[in-house]
Amino acid sequence: MAGTPTFDTSSAAEMDYPEHEKTYNLFLGLVKWGAIGVVIILVFMALFLL
Repeated sequence: MAGTPTFDTSSAAEMDYPEHEKTYNLFLGLVKWGAIGVVIILVFMALFLL
């Protein structure tokens, strides 16, 4: 199953790591604020609809 890769692995070091980390941090920020937004909506629904 696990053997020698059949694709070129020599270009992995050429990745743009600062851009990758910037994109990942943006993703984490969006997930965090999205979750906070959902919690706020649920709290307001519990206050005003029940």
